[in-house]
Amino acid sequence: MTVPRFARWSLAVAAALFAAAAALFEPAAAAPRCEISGAERIVAIGDVHGSVDRFIDILKAVNLVDDKAHWVGGAAHLVQLGDVVDRGPDSRAALDLLRRLEGEAEHAGGAVHALLGNHEVMRILGDLRYATAGEYAAFATHESEMMRQRYLQTVKSDERDQVSQATPLGMVEMRAAFGRQGSYGEWLRKHDGVVKINGVLFVHGGISPAVAAMSCETINTSVRKELTDDIEKTRSAPLASLAAREDGPFWYRGLAKLEATDSAAIEGVLTQQHVRAVVIAHTVSTNGRIRMRFDGKLFEIDTGMQPAYVQGGRASALEFVGTKVSAVYADRRDQLLDSF
Repeated sequence: MTVPRFARWSLAVAAALFAAAAALFEPAAAAPRCEISGAERIVAIGDVHGSVDRFIDILKAVNLVDDKAHWVGGAAHLVQLGDVVDRGPDSRAALDLLRRLEGEAEHAGGAVHALLGNHEVMRILGDLRYATAGEYAAFATHESEMMRQRYLQTVKSDERDQVSQATPLGMVEMRAAFGRQGSYGEWLRKHDGVVKINGVLFVHGGISPAVAAMSCETINTSVRKELTDDIEKTRSAPLASLAAREDGPFWYRGLAKLEATDSAAIEGVLTQQHVRAVVIAHTVSTNGRIRMRFDGKLFEIDTGMQPAYVQGGRASALEFVGTKVSAVYADRRDQLLDSF
């Protein structure tokens, strides 16, 4: 049967209209999980290094937790920029606190973004150079001596005495806990290295020229692969990995070292990352205060929370509420910007 010309034209028009309608109602591509907008309040806290008491104190000062360290921040977003472990004795307690607050904040409509720092990466890779006696002790149990003896049986007999002295009780358990199947290792490997919230980029170390063109999704996916599927490759050549190389997001100090005349450098990072400001930790400020630079385009928030590591340091938080930006300490609040 021959289809009349008018009918053929009608069918073509109908098909075109159907395609146009389908395109119109097709859902837009979802934004990467590392790009978040619409947060009414953001609180960023830098390196903890096992100082859980000071960590809780600053969380209280910004009204994110109550006297029992439970979440009362409602829909706020807490960004912890990594380096919870090493240098201080209570890193396990600090990790447990973050882990609990993640669930409590989500239930209340808020969020906790526990980013990786270079020391979390080191712990995952088995580098314990900066672990302290208190951190090992936190993993020790009544079975620790037996666990250590089992481990020593895998070592050459002529090296056992030396290895035994370098293996305090709790070390074997701690290594296992940060392994791929360990409770902390599995949890940390799910976390991001960078996050963008309301057009502000949060990262532990910084964004180097070699990384600036990478999206937050690319950075996070690459690091996660290096610390999971490619873990043995990363351990054998860490400096070749994004997770552990000097110009990677966890180790880079270039932004913290910018001179006042280097505004073009920070502008370049902002442009390539499509953000209006960058918040970094990792490099301790010299006066124990949060440092705002380049008219609010760069914030440095590592103020030396762990007293055993930084004499004169203190806990601090950077707070974004509406157009206002403030630096918060246990004893004071400084407004940095009224119109951000």
